[in-house]
Amino acid sequence: MSDDGSDLRCAGCAAVGLDSRRCPSCDRELGYRYVALPAHDPAPCPQCGGTRCDTDGRCAHCGRSRLVPDRFDADLGAVAVLTDRGIVHTRNEDAVAAGVLDSAITGASTTVVIAVSDGVSTSARPQVASAAAVRAGVGATAAALAGGQAPTDAIMQGLAAAAQAVRDVDVPDGPAPSCTYVSAIVVHNGADTEITVANVGDSRAYWLAEPGDQAGNEPSRRLTVDDSWAQALVDAGALDERAAMADPRAHTLIRWLGADSPPEPWADNCVRTMRITGPGMLLLCSDGLWNYLPAASALAEQVAGADPATAADTLGEFALRCGGGDNITVALAPVPWSGRPDDGR
Repeated sequence: MSDDGSDLRCAGCAAVGLDSRRCPSCDRELGYRYVALPAHDPAPCPQCGGTRCDTDGRCAHCGRSRLVPDRFDADLGAVAVLTDRGIVHTRNEDAVAAGVLDSAITGASTTVVIAVSDGVSTSARPQVASAAAVRAGVGATAAALAGGQAPTDAIMQGLAAAAQAVRDVDVPDGPAPSCTYVSAIVVHNGADTEITVANVGDSRAYWLAEPGDQAGNEPSRRLTVDDSWAQALVDAGALDERAAMADPRAHTLIRWLGADSPPEPWADNCVRTMRITGPGMLLLCSDGLWNYLPAASALAEQVAGADPATAADTLGEFALRCGGGDNITVALAPVPWSGRPDDGR
């Protein structure tokens, strides 16, 4: 299975390669857009002119350390993504990937697949782990949807692929590479939208309703449950959420993706589905954002009235103004959505 969704096949000639706009074999419009960030190909190496960079930020030709931008973003119309190094960390250990499929592939209306991952800083090569997780997760999920599988099954295939990709990360010594993972499938069917989410760790998914009197709209709320020490304290009734997050062990993970995690490192109830009409946006994010603004209603107020790309920038800048103590990653999918998969800028 390719980690970029290239096992998806062209409906015209069955050729693989749906990681671009058109089929490389028959030139048919594919109806699939894909992005994974951070991108590891910055400007040409100043020492040798090489144009490729490995996942550790070094030139693939001469090994020189190369400058990587602090921020990467992309707008696919049906989803906008952003990841930022923040202020305190010296590198970005988060990653995000997204794919947008149209009806030619899924047989339904526009379908969006998203994954956000946060590398565990105390592990070896956490930035490689997070990048591997989101690329494998989105690729496997999109391929499963293209094969006709239901979203709940497809998202679990993506989660399993992400877990295996992190186990496969090569590290000579040190703690096993590990990361968190949250993913979503958004299926648009006219006025009705189905959202399916899954998570391991403490990266989160939120539904952000457009503020105002929207009769019948689902209110803003968090869609995932953290696999963390703080959440365990809340679930046990020992502390409320505010007090639990003040505990120095709050962000200690009880589940994660990594070679040192169980074969199936997710909770039995890690998948959740909701149907919604909107208006609003689905948000996936790392704790570099929600540490500063954990309440769904407050997040919704921050992005009220904005398009997804502007909203992503707003949330990124908010986290930086609050101190940028961690890497910041967000993905936003608008509901409802009726445009083409390539309507982004």
